[in-house]
Amino acid sequence: MLIVKKFGGTSVGNKDRIYNVANRCIEDYKKGNDVVVVLSAMGKYTDVLIDMAKEINPNPPKREMDMILTTGEQQSVALMAMAMAAMGVPAVSLNAYQVAMHTSSAYSNARVKRIDTERITAELEQHKIVIVTGFQGVNKYDDYTTLGRGGSDTTAVAIAAALHADKCEIYTDVDGVYTADPRKVPGARKLDQVTYDEMLELATLGAGVLHNRSVELAKKYGVRMVVRSSLNTNEGTVIREGSKMEKMIVSGVAADPDAARVAVVGLKDEPGVAFKLFNALAKQNINIDMILQSIGRHGKKDISFTCTDDDADTAKTVIEEIMDFEEIDIDKNVAKVSIVGAGMQSHPGVAAKMFEALFDANINIRMISTSEIRVTVLINEKNVERAMNAIHDKFNLGDE
Repeated sequence: MLIVKKFGGTSVGNKDRIYNVANRCIEDYKKGNDVVVVLSAMGKYTDVLIDMAKEINPNPPKREMDMILTTGEQQSVALMAMAMAAMGVPAVSLNAYQVAMHTSSAYSNARVKRIDTERITAELEQHKIVIVTGFQGVNKYDDYTTLGRGGSDTTAVAIAAALHADKCEIYTDVDGVYTADPRKVPGARKLDQVTYDEMLELATLGAGVLHNRSVELAKKYGVRMVVRSSLNTNEGTVIREGSKMEKMIVSGVAADPDAARVAVVGLKDEPGVAFKLFNALAKQNINIDMILQSIGRHGKKDISFTCTDDDADTAKTVIEEIMDFEEIDIDKNVAKVSIVGAGMQSHPGVAAKMFEALFDANINIRMISTSEIRVTVLINEKNVERAMNAIHDKFNLGDE
């Protein structure tokens, strides 16, 4: 069996944790399995590198940021290989260039294009544990690139897909995917299984357990994923397609506080206005989520949308440069709260039940967005935990 194991920064944050991870990997190796390990930078080391760079240049070139950030994972994999060697197990560390992890050219947010598997396969055939840097790749200019925060998950899934691995285990500081963030909702419980689509929505909407691009990749290539804790041996949450999923209408509640609402008031009510607005934002790589357009009156209409906090001011600048409007208002004191569940497709009244929970908790809804398996509302961020608990209780998600 070929197993790909990914460990995050907290899992390799110090000497003891590095040896703990080494032991976990060696257990599977000694059972006769081929093992590939993907690691993030130690602890908060990526943040240290970012701070170091910004002390030198408050607005550093993205290419140079990728050069410095990729050193974090190289430290992790080298130290892990040293630990395994000290334990008498053959291991080899490889960075993105040595693997040949080909990506697009977008520094700081590159996408994996293909992986040359020859080097990894050759090392596995010599019965070594192969330890690969997460989060990084190499573009067509032979420059290092990074995949965005959380990109080590994507590295692991991409390697699992390229090697046709039997499973890809993602180790974190929690022991699986929960019905809600257990730090905010005490009654949250761990799910045994979720579908790719449910996990993709949860990851996108702020669940924080997995990088959403890793789930997209896993679904595309049918990679069997398991989310487990690096700190205990509990069974985790399996993410895959199949008919034996938990028969729940709603699988989980997620919150994303990194949201801002931009309201553009008094736009011309004529064809092409929405296209002009959102096309300009797209060219600035500003990702838009919820959109609300008012009914046109007296030749004018209003458009509101959400984006990340960081993108809100850029969006305002773009709109001021190209649009004819009466007023623009930005509210950063908002958050998105969502329910997700494949069972919602065939159960009417789910949204109404969510709205009832918020009404009972006296929480006002600012915007609403829906899909086949999700309902998202925009609320004041100070109400996030109350909203999550109210919704979680209304759908009895903590019940066994």
